Amino acid sequence: MRSTQLSLLSAHRSLLIAHCFPLLAGLIAVSSLLLTSCEERVRPSISPAGIGRDVPTQESWDATITFTDSGKISAILHAGHIAMFADKKYTLLDSNITVDFFDENEYHTSVLTARRGRVNDITHDFEARENVTVVSDSGTTLKTEELYWTNATQKVHTPAYVEIISPKEQIQGHGFESDQSLNNYTIFRVTGRAITNE
Repeated sequence: MRSTQLSLLSAHRSLLIAHCFPLLAGLIAVSSLLLTSCEERVRPSISPAGIGRDVPTQESWDATITFTDSGKISAILHAGHIAMFADKKYTLLDSNITVDFFDENEYHTSVLTARRGRVNDITHDFEARENVTVVSDSGTTLKTEELYWTNATQKVHTPAYVEIISPKEQIQGHGFESDQSLNNYTIFRVTGRAITNE
């Protein structure tokens, strides 16, 4: 009787395994699919950096750049944020910039302020934009929305509207060129002029 029970139990176990194993294997497969798909939904999407926009190679906050020519300081620039793009050979400046200009003897000549700007890293030419003001040590003030400084000639220029206030006169017009100390300037299309009595 014992051997009959053992063989019956063994046959029953084989039958149970034969019927349950496919069901168990199916449950494991479905569970793994559910876990995998849940894992994909939870995992955040990661996009490669820089796709669709330029990414600076270097950035600085509250920084200073000193420009030199033959070992002599020609300008010192301060900016709230500087982003350098080495592959494109330019540097963007924003968050309010200030540039102090110096002559060939390293004497201070003028100071420029603007909201943002850009430096050509090869020529060291500089452009300033938005609320640009230049105040010379001689007392002349220039106001415009865009201004360019050419390092090779040490001159400032713009095609935009300008307003100049000096101890002798006030002039408005379009198109401007001057030395960086604002001593010798030309406005190409004068639209207004007033003589002051100082």
